[in-house]
Amino acid sequence: MSKRKLRVFLDSNVIFSGLYSPYGSPAIILEHFVAGDIGVVISQQVLEEVVRTINKKLPGALPALRKLLISTPPEVTADPPLDAVKRYRKKLSLADAAVLEAAITARPDYFITGDAHFLDDPHLADGTGLHIITPAGFLKIFKQG
Repeated sequence: MSKRKLRVFLDSNVIFSGLYSPYGSPAIILEHFVAGDIGVVISQQVLEEVVRTINKKLPGALPALRKLLISTPPEVTADPPLDAVKRYRKKLSLADAAVLEAAITARPDYFITGDAHFLDDPHLADGTGLHIITPAGFLKIFKQG
């Protein structure tokens, strides 16, 4: 009996960091995705943010991003409607609230982020069903599985 492949929602900072440095946890997560070991889901907003950030801060990585998106396209979910984001606006910026709601809607096994806004509030994920985790934390669990 084969084990079910984990499906993870990646925040834009994980994708950017994985393309920026080939040695860190984000890069290893992208390698597992390309190898077919995990499924990746992102929102349209995350995709646009990654492209915008790569263009601005690391234009030399655009070919690697294109190759990743073409050879191993992630599942891309639609951005949530504004009214669905309102419940998180007291704790998060509009952009972060939209990413969180997109992750909730996608129903991944893990929401992987390096963003302190998501990681520092232990109650943020209460009632959402999300397991919010750092890239290194995910890899630790993934290697044990």
